Amino acid sequence: MNFPIETVRAQFPSLATTDEGQRRIYFDNAAGTQVPQQTIDRIVDFFRRFNSNTGVFNPTSVEVDALYDDTVKAMADFLGTTDPGEVLIGANMTTLTYQLSRSLGHQFAAGDEIIISRMEHEGNVSPWLQMAEDNDLVVKWLEFDRDTWRVEPQLLQSLLSDRTRLMALNYASNLTGGVNDVKALTKMAHEAGVIVYVDAVQFASHRLIDVKDLNCDFLACSPYKFYGPHLGVVYGKRERLESLRAYKLRCASEELPFRFSLGTPAFELIAGLMGTLEYFQWLAGETGVTGERRQQFAGAYAAMGAHEDALSEQLLAGLLAIPGLTMQGASTLTHRVATFSFTHDRHPASHIARQLSDAGLYCHWGDNYAFEVAKALDLDPQEGVLRLGLGHYNTAGEVSEALTLIEGVLAA
Repeated sequence: MNFPIETVRAQFPSLATTDEGQRRIYFDNAAGTQVPQQTIDRIVDFFRRFNSNTGVFNPTSVEVDALYDDTVKAMADFLGTTDPGEVLIGANMTTLTYQLSRSLGHQFAAGDEIIISRMEHEGNVSPWLQMAEDNDLVVKWLEFDRDTWRVEPQLLQSLLSDRTRLMALNYASNLTGGVNDVKALTKMAHEAGVIVYVDAVQFASHRLIDVKDLNCDFLACSPYKFYGPHLGVVYGKRERLESLRAYKLRCASEELPFRFSLGTPAFELIAGLMGTLEYFQWLAGETGVTGERRQQFAGAYAAMGAHEDALSEQLLAGLLAIPGLTMQGASTLTHRVATFSFTHDRHPASHIARQLSDAGLYCHWGDNYAFEVAKALDLDPQEGVLRLGLGHYNTAGEVSEALTLIEGVLAA
């Protein structure tokens, strides 16, 4: 069936917001998406009826305990694991990665090696660099191919050794949009006895994740990138999580996932995350998909992905036709998500971004915390790229209007 774009857009109140009468075109989705009414309602309802801490007998506390358990179970279905204990919810992806890197550091010895891909967001770089420095480890950099815009197996193979202990790997670049074959690269790493930590923040916005199929040891994502509140989520194999030294309060639970919960969780945001997952189930129903919750998530993402692909084809073709514009990423939709970055031979990215923002086209510029990617591409360290990120609530009309605006700015 056709994607119900108008019905979808009606679920996102912010899409109707204007700036002194000027409409907004949200093409800044790679930095953070808007949220549906279901998310907003869940957060408001929490404050109205269930604003309580946890672990006691009053009705609101019991409700909060149930909410946390239900959300973790729903996130487990979303990620593709049947074990809710493997799902950690925290402040954000970077905080959780720092936390886990401190714990993992106790399993390594001086002279051991870790591999970090050049495709990473800095949230999957600095924690490991600092962990390596603290433990006198050797850091090896895994390059990405400039033709395919992803890590190729032969590039990894040359780095693996009997001292390699961990690989930090990006699923989809938040600058180039390139998508790695995480399953194949994880298999190679595991054959060498290497732990794999995947940053799926950009991927989770566009395609459904299956951690058991990938077989990675850890996988991080950010709900605020897939239409949810500002939280971070990390999947970890139970045996890996149980083997770690948890930095926690002495009286805190040893049970998973609670042994990695530091302080009182942001229950209102966890309520909002549940609302986002319920939105995906609603969207599945709107597109004719029924079944178990995981099946509903798959149906929603299939419909969202098909719609985004059509928009991406339209946007990419239009950008490639503009004189002086250079895509910093693949010129086809093969092995990429709907994140598009470019530079121009006459206009700096900051100038383009300012002009587009003034016209109500929301976008980002700079290195976007893809610090190593920007260096590898020899981008201007001050300017970086102009980045556009599509979401499933965007329309073909918005893409057409955006291309017209971009052409006008770059022709000046």
